[in-house]
Amino acid sequence: MDATQGGGGVGVVGVANKQQQTNSSTTTTARWWWWPPRSRSLATRRALPAVCVVAAAVAAAAVVLTANDGAWWGRSPDGMPAALFFDDGAPGDWDPRSNITADHLLDGLLTADFTYGSCRSRYEFAGYNKESSHKPSPYLIAKLRMQEALQKRCGPGTAAYKEAVRRLDSGEGVVDDGCRYLVYISYRGLGNRMLAITSSFLYAVLTERVLLVDGGSDAADLFCEPFPGTTWLLPRPGWFSFSPLRRLQGYLGGSKQSLGDMLRSGAVAVSADGNVSWSAPPRPPPYLYLHLSGGSGYGFHEKLFFCGAHQRLLGEVPWLFMWTDNYIVPGLFLTPPFTGELEAMFPEKDAVFHHLGRYLFHPTNPVWHAVTSYYRSTLAGSAQRVGVQIRVFHKEQPPQAVLEQVLSCVRGERLLPETTTAGGNASGTPSHAVLVTSLSSWYYERIRDEYGGRVAGGVHQPSHEGRQRWRDAAHDMRALSEMYLLSMCDVLVTSGYSTFGYVAQGLAWRRPCVMPRAPMWSDDWREGLDPRDMPCRRAASVEPCFHSPSAYDCAAGRDVDLDKVTPYIRRCVDVKCGIKLVNASSSQW
Repeated sequence: MDATQGGGGVGVVGVANKQQQTNSSTTTTARWWWWPPRSRSLATRRALPAVCVVAAAVAAAAVVLTANDGAWWGRSPDGMPAALFFDDGAPGDWDPRSNITADHLLDGLLTADFTYGSCRSRYEFAGYNKESSHKPSPYLIAKLRMQEALQKRCGPGTAAYKEAVRRLDSGEGVVDDGCRYLVYISYRGLGNRMLAITSSFLYAVLTERVLLVDGGSDAADLFCEPFPGTTWLLPRPGWFSFSPLRRLQGYLGGSKQSLGDMLRSGAVAVSADGNVSWSAPPRPPPYLYLHLSGGSGYGFHEKLFFCGAHQRLLGEVPWLFMWTDNYIVPGLFLTPPFTGELEAMFPEKDAVFHHLGRYLFHPTNPVWHAVTSYYRSTLAGSAQRVGVQIRVFHKEQPPQAVLEQVLSCVRGERLLPETTTAGGNASGTPSHAVLVTSLSSWYYERIRDEYGGRVAGGVHQPSHEGRQRWRDAAHDMRALSEMYLLSMCDVLVTSGYSTFGYVAQGLAWRRPCVMPRAPMWSDDWREGLDPRDMPCRRAASVEPCFHSPSAYDCAAGRDVDLDKVTPYIRRCVDVKCGIKLVNASSSQW
């Protein structure tokens, strides 16, 4: 499964009688969800009605999908039963500790202001990965605590937020109370959304803005709240409201409220010396739309977002709405006003997503229960876990060609044993297990046929959805589970361009073997692929790739070669025009 597609702390409080839903091919056991006690947070109580709806939808989907090509997890003999998602774990499933230790806090990255049981993944995930030697800097930790305080002071439910929304709806200008906002607009699949949220959060930290996530209908079912005492979910305006917050999904690259359109129309004036100012009217608007999504509408003027002068202008706008499906973090490192701050926060430049991803994203208890249960039943006993993530972007590319690429990569990198002993294990090697994630079961079956008898831990595939489904809560819950299962592997093989793989490698701190991809926009899937090229190449770092950077040097007024500007920016091995962060210092330049 892949997602080129996205938090409140959700926990199951009580369990009543189980209900059986049966058809000719399967029986699905669902659990009833009770309303939380008053001691739970307001955000949690608000999130649960959505969870109830999703639970009912998943139960219905389990019956329908099992009758269609085995597309549901429970249909595969090796798959993850759907019932796992209806449970946040029986009391005996987890360590009942209530005390949170320094190990749980990831060297200060996380705060201890959440209870252990409210979101178990927050403090348990580190135990499923080898101990990371990549520690967050004291400066990053200080900035995170400052951001948490800002979110709590200015976030939803506060008088400051209510006043900010009133001024936004009435079209009034800047309010001098220190509360400014960045709204991330949900777009594309879960992998893209997680990378875009990370980028939006970092930009919010750099510009001292409150981050609000317009995360779609399933955000509260996927992730716990990252900020204590508040919510990061954007409250919905009333049905009869004319607030700009009701129109977030309607903005496009050519919108007159966008930075790019204002530059094209002259509403933002650029002087001969490169300074920018508001010209029509000569004051900042109450809000501005930032179109930073690769593809249609993302042109020269939109990319001027990465210019220092334009950033100073944006600082005057109370509300910014950001639409992106990209990991724009490398571009922020190339934006002059932010460079010094970012270098101080991240001495290891290739650890940005590793730190921020583990800070922001914590699967809710039902999702985490599914992840850990599947891990314990299939992967935990193996000394070497190999994750293989397959995403095919060109519909005409023959499956056999993709399979040969995968097998050639595994053999060339010596990731799995090629001989077996009587015990089913390669001679002189530790036990292996293989985790395959793909929308199709065809690759899993062929890899199982090839290696199933050679690896003691077996070959496993949690799901095979057949196709990607955007804005489908049940689909996203399964996608999130598989990203985290991949991140628990010791070695990764991923498909180039896939944000699903980027998330897994960043969470895990694993440099993957990346397979070149067939071009998506060409009639011939072979175009752009060199038959002499290696079946896979080791990524330069664990950082995700920024697919659509701006090559324009604002100060010089011309395009530049981005991987020659600074020692810690390099071209991606899977996207020729893309850039990524690597761990290099100026002394190595």
